[in-house]
Amino acid sequence: VQLVESGGGLVQPGGSLRLSCTASGFTFSFYDMSWYRQAPGKERELVAAVKSLGGITNYADSVKGRFTISREDSKNTVYLQMNNLKPEDTAVYYCRRPPNYWGQGTQVTVSS
Repeated sequence: VQLVESGGGLVQPGGSLRLSCTASGFTFSFYDMSWYRQAPGKERELVAAVKSLGGITNYADSVKGRFTISREDSKNTVYLQMNNLKPEDTAVYYCRRPPNYWGQGTQVTVSS
């Protein structure tokens, strides 16, 4: 199992980024996928998740209405579209496949 995130960077408050997580080594469409984040000095927290085969989604309250998780099974990729970014969204963002597979993370910094 390999998960590779990309798309992080530095963005001003109110800006947007799209994160991608490309998977390999397993049948992607069979698995629920999720995005987590970890800010300095804080615990890792769930940001958004998307179920397999139907794509039901759920979000942390702090990102509802601003972030959208989606998946493209033909490309073995899960996305996180992040709009109206705030400084408190600054963190390392990780892709996760159950039971406990993680990508290396991608840094998102929201600052003017």
